[in-house]
Amino acid sequence: MQNRGWVNLNNKRSSISINGITIDVRGTDDAHLELDDYENVSGKKNGELSIGVTHAPYARVLDAMAQDELDLIFAGHTHGGQVRMPWTGGSRSLTTNCDLPNWRSRGLTKIDNQPYLNVSAGMGSNPYARIRFLCPSEASIVTLTHKFNYT
Repeated sequence: MQNRGWVNLNNKRSSISINGITIDVRGTDDAHLELDDYENVSGKKNGELSIGVTHAPYARVLDAMAQDELDLIFAGHTHGGQVRMPWTGGSRSLTTNCDLPNWRSRGLTKIDNQPYLNVSAGMGSNPYARIRFLCPSEASIVTLTHKFNYT
């Protein structure tokens, strides 16, 4: 896949250029299995946009990426909470399988000056609870657009 342009971001960092815009990309391996090594990819962003990718959105990874002032982080692992209960305004997950707060277990969220975090509910399930309830499988498609600053 790498011969066809795939960039492997397991504890790696790279940059890509699209339409003259440099995008700093970096990622970690599975933090749930403690295979993440963010120190290997840390540092200030290099480009107009900086994107982080992590399998499991543990606080240690998210905090390190926030400290490096990344713009956006993509994650999965929580499966959107996989089992959700009806709640005012939608549903709420029972667990996240990591130290991420339940309200951030699916979708796009943002806290203060931290990067945007998009957690995909994914397609699968937990091997110990092979069910999904009020949390349909999904594949995230995200379109990034340039924001013009008029002064």
